[in-house]
Amino acid sequence: MIRGRRKALFIGCNYTGQANELKGCINDCHNMAAFIMSKYGFQDDNILMLTDDQDDPDYLPTAEHIVSGMHWLVYDAMPGDSLFFHFSGHGMSHCALDGDEADGFDEAICPMDYKESGVIVDDMLHEILVRPLQPGVRLTAVFDCCHSGTALDLPYVYQCDGEIQVCTESYRGAAAKAFVEMARNAVYAAGQLMEGIKLLRKKGDNKDAQRKTEQMKTSMADVIMFSGCRDDQTAADLYAMEQATGALSTALIATLSEDGEQTYTELLRNLRRKMKGQFTQVPQLSTGHPMDMNIRFMM
Repeated sequence: MIRGRRKALFIGCNYTGQANELKGCINDCHNMAAFIMSKYGFQDDNILMLTDDQDDPDYLPTAEHIVSGMHWLVYDAMPGDSLFFHFSGHGMSHCALDGDEADGFDEAICPMDYKESGVIVDDMLHEILVRPLQPGVRLTAVFDCCHSGTALDLPYVYQCDGEIQVCTESYRGAAAKAFVEMARNAVYAAGQLMEGIKLLRKKGDNKDAQRKTEQMKTSMADVIMFSGCRDDQTAADLYAMEQATGALSTALIATLSEDGEQTYTELLRNLRRKMKGQFTQVPQLSTGHPMDMNIRFMM
């Protein structure tokens, strides 16, 4: 039950002026912020907006400001509080070294200054956003970016029937192939292309990786993440209502606007239906501990 404070952090990176510039990420943040304020009672004075069109340099989505913003979001969170995290921008994958990834990759988000400051990997996202949370705190996270299926390193990924799915060995190959293709884009370091090629040949034990993730990354807080695609997929932009937006952000707002009483399972199913045929990406739903996905979505 949500009876405490509501806080939200929005991060939108269009990478204006860079070779990999996007168009709709800042719009995603403003659209989603307006939606959660009107629908779920979030207040403007408890919302932090980091976008790369800001005049005030303190609110630009640099790596430093994103990390500070995440600490602000979870600081002093108490049971009954509802937190919301939204990232819209570039996501990427690179070879994981700690053995907790069933597909062999860590996922990461790209700040506006990623070329200078580097990316923020899923292990750090989990460490800052998830690990500090007490039981009874609810964090809803939305990642509208490429390679985002396990961007928070949450152990439990759900199917449309509400059952937990398991990463298969073929998924590793798909992810590696996707990585090799995407590494040709300017957003990825050229040197990582060889890591992707090596990973195509790499053997691994998905059961061991899943077991390690459950042991290390399970959270007793109610952490729920919607991502725009699987780890091996890219996420699309579109034009909706005469503006560029992200496919997941737009579909999520539209689906919840149509029916605010959906269960988590129904919401995932309806998101996928809304995006099927228009996009190849498949939205994902994951949690920090096993949850009943047949309860009503809340935030």
